[in-house]
Amino acid sequence: MQAALAAARAAADAGEVPVGAVVLRQGRVIATAANAPRTLNDPTAHAEMLAIRAAAQALGRDRLEDCDLWVTLEPCAMCAGAIAHARIARLYYGADDPKGGAVAHGPRFFGQPTCHHRPDIYSGIGEVEAAALLRDFFGQRRC
Repeated sequence: MQAALAAARAAADAGEVPVGAVVLRQGRVIATAANAPRTLNDPTAHAEMLAIRAAAQALGRDRLEDCDLWVTLEPCAMCAGAIAHARIARLYYGADDPKGGAVAHGPRFFGQPTCHHRPDIYSGIGEVEAAALLRDFFGQRRC
């Protein structure tokens, strides 16, 4: 989670919402990414999406069934869909996202009968630091 938090801090420094993601395979980092929708002019450039794309490229395959995804914020519906399609084995995330999250909130994507793959899910890891990054980022913009 420390690598994901470092990516989130880099996102904040670039003016992006501070979310970071890391894909691991057998304990080794395969890909690391930070949120970049504004930087890339791409609404799909969430940290999870970028990390999954990079991991798939690095491994030369679209299925990441032996990989874990660590992300600082509860994934949205788009990212949850990508996690399912990539067949990520385990999802670890930090802060809950009651407004935009789709794992424990909103549509609860992985609990839907139409979801074809459900990763093991572990939440609250690094939650305090991840939530503080988000609070500070948005607090500075409201002033």
